[in-house]
Amino acid sequence: MTISVGAPIPAVTLKVVNAGTVEPKNVAELFATGRHVIFSVPGAFTPTCSAKHLPGFVAKLADIKAKGVESVACLSVNDAFVMKAWAERDGSPDILMLADGNAELAAALGLTLDASGFGMGTRSQRFAVVVNNGTVESLFIEEPGAFSVSSAEHVLANL
Repeated sequence: MTISVGAPIPAVTLKVVNAGTVEPKNVAELFATGRHVIFSVPGAFTPTCSAKHLPGFVAKLADIKAKGVESVACLSVNDAFVMKAWAERDGSPDILMLADGNAELAAALGLTLDASGFGMGTRSQRFAVVVNNGTVESLFIEEPGAFSVSSAEHVLANL
């Protein structure tokens, strides 16, 4: 079952890459207070994710934070080493990189994707969520193969 507006963000511990460091963090605790944006991509270094999704949030980060958002995080079903390398190449030290290596958060949100046809196994769907004091305020889930409602521009327009 897919998470819905008004639901609490699940208490799943992930590896979080933040300004070059990697630490385990409980997502429910991390986003318990304040307003946060989490956007999810099927995979680090994949074409749309690297060319549009992450760069869009890097470019719009200041505008998003100006709307009262404390942090922006990128979620992907990749290990922390991959997420750290992707952050160093394409990211920003001000965007948290959430390494959901076992798809635990994606599954808890009900937003997994079977990408085994592409040799990628279980992944996260492409989506964005606004979390306010630990609760889902807004949820933008992409149709398969699409990239519009989870973009930085769309999230910013809906804050």
